[in-house]
Order: sequence, then C-alpha cells, then structure tokens
Amino acid sequence: MKRRTVEIMGGSSEVVHYERQGLPLYVETAELSQFAGKRAACHWHDDLEWIHILDGAMNYNVNGREISLKTGDSLMVNGRQMHYGWGAENCRFICILFHPSLFGGNELLQQEYVRPVAGNPELEYLYFDGDEEEGRAAGNLLKQMAGAKESGLAAWETDVIGFMYLLWGRILRGTGVRTGAGSGAEQEDRAAQKEMVSFICSRYGEHLSLEEIAAAGHVSRSRCCQIFRKYVGQSPVDFLNTYRLKMGRDMLAGTEKSVTEIATGCGFSHLSYFSRQFAAVYGCTPREYRKMAENCKK
Repeated sequence: MKRRTVEIMGGSSEVVHYERQGLPLYVETAELSQFAGKRAACHWHDDLEWIHILDGAMNYNVNGREISLKTGDSLMVNGRQMHYGWGAENCRFICILFHPSLFGGNELLQQEYVRPVAGNPELEYLYFDGDEEEGRAAGNLLKQMAGAKESGLAAWETDVIGFMYLLWGRILRGTGVRTGAGSGAEQEDRAAQKEMVSFICSRYGEHLSLEEIAAAGHVSRSRCCQIFRKYVGQSPVDFLNTYRLKMGRDMLAGTEKSVTEIATGCGFSHLSYFSRQFAAVYGCTPREYRKMAENCKK
C-alpha cells in the first residue's frame, strides 16, 4: 500500500494535490496505516475537509479540540483550521477536500448560503454522528462522492459537486449537526501557532532554541509549549525534529545529496542520530529509504 504524507509549506499550510489542475477538488479513500506512526502532520488549508469513517476509529484534533470518530461518523473541518488525525489502530476512511469556490460564482448564492458557513471564523468544524439519522445521511452522500470518483466515468467531478450541494443544503437546515467554535483568545493562540510553525519551516536547517521559536509567536516559552501541545500534540522540539525528518526524507527521494549532507542540511549535528531517528519514524534507514524511492521511479 502506498505510503502517504501531508506535504506542508511554510506556515503549516498543506500543499494540496488536487485531482486536476485548476479544479480544487480532492477525493480519496485511505487508511491510517499509510501514514508514519498512523498520524498525519498538523496542517491547514483553505479547502473544506470532509472525513467519513468506513471502518475502525480515528481521533481528530481541530484547533486543539479532540473529536473521537467511530465507524459511520463524519466530520467537516472548515477552511484555515489547524487539524490532524491519528489513531492507535488502523482506520479506513474517505477524505474529501472541497474548495468553496466550487459552489459557483453567483454572488447571492455565495452570500446567503456559502459564506455563512465556510466564511464563518467562529465555526471550526461540524460533527455528524453515524448513529443518528442526519449523520447517516451525510455519510451516504460522502460515500456517493467517493463512489463517483472510483467509477472512473467521464465528468465524475460534476457528480461530486452535485452531491456536495445536497449535503450543504442539509447543513444549512442545521438539524442534528454539532458544531465547534473557538473564542477570541483561542484565535490569538492559533495565530501564534501558525507564526511559530512558519518560523520552524523556514529555519529548520539551523540550530533553533525554544526561546527563538517562542519569540516567533510573541509568547513565553511555557506558553509556546502549551500551544504546541494543544494544537499539534507535540512539544516544539519534537515538532521541529519531525519536520526535519520529513524534509530529510524528501531530499533522499528528490536529490542526489549524500546522506551526511542531508542530515546536516536538516539541522542534525550527527549522522548516527539522524539515522536512528529516521528509522524510528519511517521503519528503515535513510539509505534503505533512498533505495526504495529509486526503485519506485523505475
């Protein structure tokens, strides 16, 4: 099964690889086991993200709020929210990224029906319980969207957009939907978190101290640690090392630099430490990973 990662830009914004260039839509059925450690990287994007659990269970963190998802449950994460999923066991799920622009350019429609939800800064997520009628209806529509892509029929994207309109109508009618909203203080914390993550993403190859990371978010060291624990589920140093390893993995697959050069360029002082940490996360040594990446290209 293909190994999956979340590609992150500076500022922790995900690089979304849509189905087709120019059409901001992504539909996939995936498993947590495809992610290193059964955990996706904390990220955000402008798209609405839909998750539907087909089999198993998953935890989802949205701006520090933890939501437990079981088989049949669905979740919509609003745009520009910090989020990630993880679990102790494998989980099979549908993931759909849908940009609000796909609802069309009619100003009245956008003003009355799209922006009140997608443009609401206080609406972080919508949870649909699979044991309730509204949750089952949402799940069925999401499965129809995934089925449209899997069918391989021409213009399947139009079917997905049509099903999304039906689901959006149910959201606007607002029955049986649980929402999550954040306070002003939480919005300040999220802004600080994005600043600190952006700092790490742009300076990961350098020696970075906790003081420097905290200063990037204009918070104290203790507050920095609290914010990272809340929104990322890791300490600032652990997040830094995770990002360094991810960048090292990308360089192993995409450049001809030596392993030593890559380790140094990613901020690791010792090759042996880089190799141990890499093996702990990805289940193989850097050289073994490079060989596998080369074989995949052939």
